[in-house]
Amino acid sequence: MDELDQALIALLRQNARMNVADLAHRLKVSRGTVTNRIRKLEDDQVIVGYTVRLKPDAEPDRIRAWTGVLVEGNQTRAVIASLLGEPGVASLHDTNGRWDLLAELEVRSMKELSEVLERMRLIKGIRSSETSIHLATYR
Repeated sequence: MDELDQALIALLRQNARMNVADLAHRLKVSRGTVTNRIRKLEDDQVIVGYTVRLKPDAEPDRIRAWTGVLVEGNQTRAVIASLLGEPGVASLHDTNGRWDLLAELEVRSMKELSEVLERMRLIKGIRSSETSIHLATYR
């Protein structure tokens, strides 16, 4: 990726619905260049999809939580594979510090959260975990 690709991605991160003409104008290149760059970024799976971001209180019935996971020994790949298969895990991050992984959980009820956590406890290779429930977002 060159500087133009990085600038294009930065604009798409701000507004993935920005049309090609506006992107081309802001980047000072032709619309064909923008179209070709986007297609190449998608083909190379640099851009793997587009999504909608909602403000945190737009879905008041959703419960969000974060679980720090400490992995035992060299089980990281197996644990990651298991967690990615868990429907309650909205995203999974490799981290440094106290926890090896940070899982963002999204569920519709406390019962469902309990079930997700129970399934996570059964994953071989997880030494320990700690879950914090999201209460409010300020920014």
